[in-house]
Amino acid sequence: MDLLSPSIPTPLQRLSNAEIDKAGVQLYIKRDDLIHPAVSGNKWRKLKYNLIEAQERGERTILTFGGAYSNHLYATAAAGNALGFKTIGMVRGLELESKDNATLQFCRAQGMQLQFVTREEYRLRHSDAYLREVAARFGNPYMIPEGGSTALALQGVAEMVLEVASQLGGMTDFIATAAGTGGTAAGILSAGADVLAFSALKGGHFLREDIQQFVTECKNPGNLTLLTDYHFGGYAKWNHELLAFMQDFRSEFGIQLEQVYTAKMFYGLFDLIQKGYFKPGTTIVAVHTGGLQGLIKT
Repeated sequence: MDLLSPSIPTPLQRLSNAEIDKAGVQLYIKRDDLIHPAVSGNKWRKLKYNLIEAQERGERTILTFGGAYSNHLYATAAAGNALGFKTIGMVRGLELESKDNATLQFCRAQGMQLQFVTREEYRLRHSDAYLREVAARFGNPYMIPEGGSTALALQGVAEMVLEVASQLGGMTDFIATAAGTGGTAAGILSAGADVLAFSALKGGHFLREDIQQFVTECKNPGNLTLLTDYHFGGYAKWNHELLAFMQDFRSEFGIQLEQVYTAKMFYGLFDLIQKGYFKPGTTIVAVHTGGLQGLIKT
């Protein structure tokens, strides 16, 4: 299956400046933001095998969940439209039905049916009883959870780890990633790599258990380090300091980050490097997980 003609393997780019060199670490960025213009980064990786399974089962409709700025909804809408699926997005926040943003506009343009629900109802998205009710309501669609995080998603993310090992000529010491639902971190762990997961959520300590549950069936998973101090107030929240960091990063390295996930991860990573967290000689690969359609205009 040629899933939207991806650009694989994505580039692995060395990052270097005075602070990185002083710390004696080697830092690379895995440019998964370049994998596809609409289905980018970890969303392409996580959707790949879910969509293959949906095709093989002859499914016609895909239903999934996300917030108003969800990269996952954006990617699912684009992929579903390209592959001939009807898509339904359950959007957190009934009050958002009368509002709009670029992400939701794109989803509608791709033919996605948006179903806004209360935040209380959205919290039930992991309940089997609730999912059965939703399935019955919408004609038993193929259902993908929030963020696309499933066992099938882990397979797609693990392929990224193999790409990195091939590009480096061996396994890196750490792979760093932003974490929302934890599926990307779990996929990296499942391939045996050690992960630095930077929570984009306030109070993200719960992600440790969620991530570990994904890899309970995996043989020889890597080790997880969960960083929860770089959320900048919570999901989809930011401040002038983070926006200034994004601008400086782009000026220095010529790479655009976004404020919801990747900027928080790189801010945290650079802070750890400056504080001497890593031993000299450590190699780190940081994954650019895409999501640039959600970039705030500054």
